[in-house]
Amino acid sequence: MENVLFGYEVNGATWFYLSSLLILSVFYRFNRFWSWRNVDLLVLLSLSPCVLIVRHASAGAPWVYVWLFAATALLWGRLLIDASLTRRPRYEQNLNPAGMTFLLCSALAFQVANIVSEEPHESAVNTVRMADELLKGQDSTETQSEAPSAGPAGRLLATTVVPLTGGAELVAARCLAVMAHIAVMFGLILVGRWHFQDTNLGLAMATLYLLLPCTAYDTSRVMHVLPAALIIWAVVCYQRPAIAGGLLGLACGTVFFPAFLLPIWIAFYWKRGAVRFAGAVVSVTVLLVASLIFTSADTASFTRQIIGSIDWSALRFEGGEGLGFWSLYDAAYRIPVFATFCVALVMLTIWPFEKNLEHLLAHSAAVIVATQFWYPNEGGIYILWYLPLVLTVVFRPRLAHVARQSTTATTSVQRATWSGPKAIMPDRQTTPWR
Repeated sequence: MENVLFGYEVNGATWFYLSSLLILSVFYRFNRFWSWRNVDLLVLLSLSPCVLIVRHASAGAPWVYVWLFAATALLWGRLLIDASLTRRPRYEQNLNPAGMTFLLCSALAFQVANIVSEEPHESAVNTVRMADELLKGQDSTETQSEAPSAGPAGRLLATTVVPLTGGAELVAARCLAVMAHIAVMFGLILVGRWHFQDTNLGLAMATLYLLLPCTAYDTSRVMHVLPAALIIWAVVCYQRPAIAGGLLGLACGTVFFPAFLLPIWIAFYWKRGAVRFAGAVVSVTVLLVASLIFTSADTASFTRQIIGSIDWSALRFEGGEGLGFWSLYDAAYRIPVFATFCVALVMLTIWPFEKNLEHLLAHSAAVIVATQFWYPNEGGIYILWYLPLVLTVVFRPRLAHVARQSTTATTSVQRATWSGPKAIMPDRQTTPWR
């Protein structure tokens, strides 16, 4: 950025102060101090300084991770009780829609400039390199072992970027990161327009996503942004189980944690949509496995790529490795935490028996947040994994009447619900699928 504007320099701490003041001025409810909107904003802002300190001051990491875990625990508790909050008053932003649109475009320009001016993260570069090898049909075993990447789904999606950049790895890595953030932005806007029936809410969610300091700290980390983009687009397409299943299948092919969302989504669709949803996930899995065949020289290479495409280290209960809270303590303490996570996952899957969109959003976000407590390496800092989903929970209106709609679209009301800008609210007496 300093190459365009001479003398321009904004470090992480400065951006935290500036963006925090801007966020509070636009979204904070000054006339209702005791409101859930204000609590949500303060919790989200409390996560950003922790990430900043971890990135630049590892000496203070022990107490910072405790702070980070405490703020994450508050957020997790907030998500667990979200469905029980029956009063959802409409909170207007402290900026009109025209001003919000201008602020959104300005925040996007800032983040794009941030991606372009900084060195791409090694995971983004390695993902692009493996996508180039996929297009050329070359073996990717050695490249896969060099640095982390966004899984087989990441390299498959990156094949759309590599040819446009002429094979320039750094340019392609930057383009992939920009496209991931833009996908999240438009996904949030469409969730607000189509499912919340308020475009202004979509603009507010997308603007807050781009303004939060934790977004600026990890702009080029494709492994953080890409799965979140796929998940939020699955929410956009939740009325089409096959499309939502395909998107979640791709998300599972980037990193491991979206796999924990599958039980909740299958329980949400149940009998009349679960088969199509699960079938789409299986189809995408077969496609990803087939993509590994093209970059395997022999059977041994294919086996190594299958094993290496999954981050098995997250499931190893070994202490003293990497960075983060759990590197300081015996790995045995992670076992009860992981067991508690599994129990919570089962409870969120089976309760309540009939789920609506409120439960789908809150429970999915709660599961991703809960993975932060037992993830071994730098657990708690992967905020972009769950940030878009959490924003939909924070801004959503009352959605208890939006039941799981029939995928056969036999009525004009159901067809109109998917019709984009002209969509209407579904009938409040819509019969649940069960």
